[in-house]
Amino acid sequence: MTPTISRRGLALGAATLLAAPALAQAAPVLRIGNQKGGLRSLVEASGVAKDLPYRIEWSEFPAAAPLLEALNAGALDLGYQGDLAFLTVAASGAPLRGIGIARPSPAGQGILVRDDAIRSIADLHGKRIAGNRGGWGHYLIRAALKQAGIAPDAVTINFLPPTDALLAFRSGAVDAWAIWEPYISVEVQQFGARTLLDGRGLTPSIMFISAHEQAIRDKRPQLADFLRRFAAGWDWARDHIHDYARYNSELTRIPEAALRRAYEIEATAAAPLNEAVLREFQHAADQAVEFGLLRDRVDVRRTIELGFAPAAGG
Repeated sequence: MTPTISRRGLALGAATLLAAPALAQAAPVLRIGNQKGGLRSLVEASGVAKDLPYRIEWSEFPAAAPLLEALNAGALDLGYQGDLAFLTVAASGAPLRGIGIARPSPAGQGILVRDDAIRSIADLHGKRIAGNRGGWGHYLIRAALKQAGIAPDAVTINFLPPTDALLAFRSGAVDAWAIWEPYISVEVQQFGARTLLDGRGLTPSIMFISAHEQAIRDKRPQLADFLRRFAAGWDWARDHIHDYARYNSELTRIPEAALRRAYEIEATAAAPLNEAVLREFQHAADQAVEFGLLRDRVDVRRTIELGFAPAAGG
C-alpha cells in the first residue's frame, strides 16, 4: 500500500529543512574591529584561531579613532588600540571597557631627528616637532620636555596624523617627529633618521583589548576564550619574529627588515590586567590632563573590567 503524507507532515518537514541552515549558523559571533597589520594578522599568522567555538566577523578600520567610534556605537563587540586612544573615548562615558592588554616596550616610541646638530631635547628649543594630537606622540613630547625642565612653549608642536607627519619630517618642514614603530624603523633604516630619545620612563605603553558592555554581559565565555588565544598569539610572535614580519610585510607592504627591527624592539607580550596596571594607567591619565591630552581627570577604574582571567602571556 502506498503511504500517505498529510499536509501537516509536509509542513513539518519543510519547516525542518528551512530551520537547518539557521541551526548551522547558530554559533556565537564575535564582531572584532581590526587595523591592517594588527589583531587579525596576529591571530591568522600564529594559527591560534583554529577550532574556534564561535565565528569571528572582522571589520577593517584605517585607525583607532573610527574603530572606537564603531565600538562605542555597538557595531562591534571587541577592538584593539593604544592606551591613550582608548582612554580618550572611555573617558567620555562610552559603553566600553578594557578587558585585556599587551605590553610593547616604550622603546617602540621615540622622537626622531635628522639634523646632526640636535643631540638632546634642549637642542629642540625653538624647533618644530610633529606628533599626533591626543596620542602617544603628543604625550611623549610633553613628557620629554617636562623631564628636561623645558617649558612647553619653547617648541612648536605641529599636530599631524602619521601619514602627514611623515611627509613633513622627510621634507624638512618639521625638525623632529614623535612617532612609534614601525615608522621609526622605516625612517632609521631607509631615510637616515636618528632616535633622539625613546619612551622608556616617559610614556605609557599599553595596548588594550576593549569590549562593548553588552558583549561583556552576553558573550563573556567567547571574550575570555579570545583573550587566551590573544596571549598565545603574542607568545608565538615573540618566538617567530621573522615569520611574523614576513606575514605582515606581505599584508602592509612595509619592508620586512623594518618590521623585524620593530618587533625586536617592542618585544610585545600579553600581560595580566590587574591593580598594578590600574595604578600605572591612572598616573598616565593624570599626566594626560597636565599635558593637555584630556580636559578633566578620569577615574580609570571605571573604564576597566578586571573580571577576566589574567592573560597567560609574558
